[in-house]
Amino acid sequence: MHNIDTLALKLQPHYAHFDVENRLLFSGHSHQAWPDVALEGLREGFLEAASLVDEKWSNAFHKTEVLRSYLRHFYDDPDGKYTLSQNTHDVLVRLLSSFDWKNGRIITTDGEFHTVFRQTKRLEDIGVKVDRISVFPLESILDRFEQALQESATVAIVSRVFFSNALILNELPAVAKLCREKEVPLIIDDYHGTNVIPISLRESDMMDTFWLIGGYKYLQWGEGNCFLRFPKDCTLKPVITGWFSSFGTLTLDRNKVGIQFDEGDNLFLGGTYDPISQYRAAKVVGFFNEMGLDPSVLEHQYRSQVQMFLDAFRELDIPKGRLELLHDVPATSRGGFVALKSPVAGEIRTKLKEYGMFTDHRGEVLRIGFAPYISSTQIEESVRLIKKVIDKL
Repeated sequence: MHNIDTLALKLQPHYAHFDVENRLLFSGHSHQAWPDVALEGLREGFLEAASLVDEKWSNAFHKTEVLRSYLRHFYDDPDGKYTLSQNTHDVLVRLLSSFDWKNGRIITTDGEFHTVFRQTKRLEDIGVKVDRISVFPLESILDRFEQALQESATVAIVSRVFFSNALILNELPAVAKLCREKEVPLIIDDYHGTNVIPISLRESDMMDTFWLIGGYKYLQWGEGNCFLRFPKDCTLKPVITGWFSSFGTLTLDRNKVGIQFDEGDNLFLGGTYDPISQYRAAKVVGFFNEMGLDPSVLEHQYRSQVQMFLDAFRELDIPKGRLELLHDVPATSRGGFVALKSPVAGEIRTKLKEYGMFTDHRGEVLRIGFAPYISSTQIEESVRLIKKVIDKL
């Protein structure tokens, strides 16, 4: 039995509704299965709303605190603040609205996810200067950041794990240091790093950085559970702001006190939202804790799965140009998925789906994602199906 099976086979019975044992769910970098206890959370949220009506909010806020505690533990970040958001775009916009955009300039990369790319592109359309440095060659990206920072900038935005290829930006602490020296706030998109690659914000000296965190993928929290992590001493005041950002001051005369902001985690909060997803996610947090899925366990499982897939894929000896690794780097340089390149990536994905294997693609890149519940047998079957599809195309 492969070493990943000890955990995978232990977890599979707890995902009966998603039937992970009998399905080839290799889109874990996009949407992971939810454990069965998530359904209990949805029921709990409904029943509390039915019994407590508008007084449900204190209980809902407690569920959010469960999620914050989980993230503070994962990031070794006891003093960080975490604002809840329905998605990372909403909280990104509120954060960006905090800065002075007179002569504004953004430093980012050409490898960012659509959330950052689309918004910065639109800002560029209306006159904000945006410098997108090349991700590759990755070995010299720090030099390009240093060069870009020679000119004053409003903010810098970069991913810790790039969404299109799974490569890890190991130079991130050095990038943060450069930004600090130039007094440029750094925003880190960690949607593909959370719950896969552990990091200590204390030990890496990144307590002054901002982090975009999403629960839809590796956290298994589902939609509606995203967070902005910001420093405890943050003095920013967002222009785009909702009334939940001042929930504790609602009894004051708003015409006399002006716009107030709660101290603590809710600085960047918006308006009314659906809290049911926090009930679901809090149950998942409890399940992860019960199963002993701490950061080191999760990292080992993902890296072992990625390594097994890489080894098996290389043995296929598929002709170059048909389907190949986008970047031939070790598992330790990757996040929780593998990117393959093919001129017919879309067709491959479609054919794999016909065989019951879930993947996704972006242009010529086919992405194979993993999750803790995927077994060695399922990885072997996925490679066999890939070979079968390639041979028929």
